[in-house]
Amino acid sequence: MASASRFLPPDFDPNEPVAVVAGQRDYPVLTVAGLRAAGIPVRLIAFHGETREDLWESFPESERARIHVGQVGHMLKALRKLGARRAIFVGQITPGRLFRDLRPDLKALAMLAMLRERNAETIFSAIVNEVEKAGVRMLDARAFLDNHIATEGLMTPGRAVRAEEAYREHGIRIAREVAALDIGQGVVVRKGTVLAVEAFEGTDDMLARANKYKTDRLIFVKTAKPRQNPYFDWPVFGEKTLESMQAGGVTTALLEADRVVMLNKDAVIAKAAEMGIELVGFGQAAP
Repeated sequence: MASASRFLPPDFDPNEPVAVVAGQRDYPVLTVAGLRAAGIPVRLIAFHGETREDLWESFPESERARIHVGQVGHMLKALRKLGARRAIFVGQITPGRLFRDLRPDLKALAMLAMLRERNAETIFSAIVNEVEKAGVRMLDARAFLDNHIATEGLMTPGRAVRAEEAYREHGIRIAREVAALDIGQGVVVRKGTVLAVEAFEGTDDMLARANKYKTDRLIFVKTAKPRQNPYFDWPVFGEKTLESMQAGGVTTALLEADRVVMLNKDAVIAKAAEMGIELVGFGQAAP
């Protein structure tokens, strides 16, 4: 059954319930669809004000739970109540909610008090430890999305990549260095110049900033961290990003192969082609 996804561990048991801890938009929806298509029992832990309501409604009362962002203890209780043996965390949380409307419970406060540094890496690692101490094993957040992962080479129709190789290599190098510093997962470059770097504000706001220069031949690069935690925060690329690229005059997107999730990949590629945007996957060596 591990063939249901190449991102599953060898000892994965398809008879054990998997809890999807679901953030925003389509990422959790696609993951749940993949689990259901594989015949795997699936449960849902949703966040108030974040998880799509149609996804919530697709689960019976006995197979779902809803919590507030920051309620780690409540999440652990929900995992036990739902009988989950595995958990997969998918979908972003509104960035501002981490500063406003955050409702940490006692478990979360105790966990945070133990951290010397409080950044995405340390917090995510602490959550993984708490989940696994509760007897629930984590799954790679790309599991069951094999058909929605960036692949190497030109993904949109065309005979060759339009963006020049030297400028692509420069953008990839900058994006990797920015990701290694845990600043963000994307950059916009033009002819060897860095125009914008993604930070906490997210991809769409970064693309809007790049648009202020009203120039051409812009390249957007999306990459994962060199030591990416496989259980959280794989970079995503979807139709909303395409719309932001079009508004910003960005005509090329370079996406790290196997490490960027393309939400509704076939639709994204078709829409990019209509917009005149090329999508290129790159691996360990720059394209």
